[in-house]
Amino acid sequence: MESQVRGGTRWKRFAVVMVPSVAATAAIGVALAQGALAASFSVSGQEFKVSAKELHGQGFAQYGAVDSGYTLTGGKATRPVAVSSFKDATIERLCQSVTTPIGLPGLASVTLRLEAGNSSEQEKQVSANNLYIDVADLNAKGGAVFHGIDIGVAAGDTSKAKGGKGPGMKGGGEQANPYGFAQQATSADLYDVEQTAWATTAGTFTLPGLHMSLSTDTKKAECY
Repeated sequence: MESQVRGGTRWKRFAVVMVPSVAATAAIGVALAQGALAASFSVSGQEFKVSAKELHGQGFAQYGAVDSGYTLTGGKATRPVAVSSFKDATIERLCQSVTTPIGLPGLASVTLRLEAGNSSEQEKQVSANNLYIDVADLNAKGGAVFHGIDIGVAAGDTSKAKGGKGPGMKGGGEQANPYGFAQQATSADLYDVEQTAWATTAGTFTLPGLHMSLSTDTKKAECY
């Protein structure tokens, strides 16, 4: 999909941190999933947390963009993000948590927690293709390895149609410059990952052993 440029924003100076988002957010909101499905998820006005023991991805790309959305009170908001993408990814021990404030006596907030792929066997791990994650912060505590990396390519040149290594630009509600700064790699491996993000989309997610729970104990329920 081609990404649209709106408002004349110049993103050539937007230097994205050279660590891919853990596409781990794949598990998001698909508690009804059985097997593979198309999915798109965002939390209006909220960041969500994601952790993973390992992420192994093929066809990685990353570029700067701005997401348009809403605050928790309904106002409009724009947020700078680093959009990270993979053609294909496998994720071991995926966890995602979203805490929503309630503000009632005795019920300050509720945390939704999703877990999947809790196995070292690859066929029992989370898998996804054409995966995009709009990242606010990422920490690969166990390190990251990039194979065949190109830094400083144009964001619009990261798709297979343009000879690139990644799935190309996401498009949709984001604002991004296809001629702006991007980076890509043939593959990437991340270990002990923690990240916060605003949204994620994918062609398909496969979520072995998916488990969802709700808790009023935020400290225990959040992924990290």
